[in-house]
Amino acid sequence: MKMGLVGFAGTGKSTVFEWLTGEKPDPSKVQQGQTAMADVPDERLAKIASVFKPKKTTYTKVAVLDTPGLMVGEQKDNARRLGVIREANGMVIVLDGFSRTDFADQLKKFREELLFADLEVVSNRVPKVVAGLKKAKPAKEREADEAELALLQRVVAAFEAGTPASAIGLTADEDKALRSFQLLTLKPEIAFVNRGDSGFNDPLPADLLALEPHTVQAPVKLENELLALGDEDRATFMADLGVTEFRRDATVRAMFYGVGREAFFTVGEDECRTWSIPKGCEAVEAAGCIHKDLSEKFVRVNVIGYDDFVACHYSEKEAKTKGLNRTEGKTYVVKDADILHILASS
Repeated sequence: MKMGLVGFAGTGKSTVFEWLTGEKPDPSKVQQGQTAMADVPDERLAKIASVFKPKKTTYTKVAVLDTPGLMVGEQKDNARRLGVIREANGMVIVLDGFSRTDFADQLKKFREELLFADLEVVSNRVPKVVAGLKKAKPAKEREADEAELALLQRVVAAFEAGTPASAIGLTADEDKALRSFQLLTLKPEIAFVNRGDSGFNDPLPADLLALEPHTVQAPVKLENELLALGDEDRATFMADLGVTEFRRDATVRAMFYGVGREAFFTVGEDECRTWSIPKGCEAVEAAGCIHKDLSEKFVRVNVIGYDDFVACHYSEKEAKTKGLNRTEGKTYVVKDADILHILASS
């Protein structure tokens, strides 16, 4: 899973990148983007590991891609800069919260840039399809080209009217036909308000939450400075500044869950581990996340819900005795925090 940090220049994206990943931004990678990994903290896995005491505890990770900042009023060049983000699974739109308070307006303007970039990439395809229709070709190919042109023209018209791809009402087949464009306005997103040294405990504005319910905030620069201090000094400064907690972990979790991901656990003496899956994932697909062979040779899966596991005092034996260790087939829809034991044929 890869999340792109996006925003206008001056929003502090690179500082957010360092805060999330612990990696310092490389100035030589400004234009092509820089990627580093961030663990997705999960207290549930920590509790499981404290019981199993495995040799290894592995948290799922999010790849964080720092991208070039956009310039106000330079849509053509901004579209190029946004090309870096098309490979990402989702976006974190970073808003300036240290020198500005018009968060909803910032978000609207950034979404306009996404829309323009998508309009450009789809519009560029239309003349090529039109030219292809002027050539002699089999009836089936012509029919496919005509259907593509109709879809592209519909999408272009929607973009020109200010409608993002996510609101057009695409069918599954239409979505598949447009997949090669990697449309930005189809990507899941969260908003992140990069606060200054004050205001970080203020509630998020209602107009911003109406635009993007998945919005989080943190005083990134301040937290980085506090983390660089010794324990005693840090505690003193946190008390003086009213900082009661660090918000990095909550932000990474918001990135993970805010774009439709969930997690399941595998447990044992060798390793306890979190695995990332899309929400609504079936058991056979989840098995493939661990290893392709487990998906191809899938037989069944034993499932214990995390809450049931806790209620059974973290005992698989007790869960089985109480009938809470279930056997499911390929089409079982995995729930967040399920503990899975996947059985496959040899």
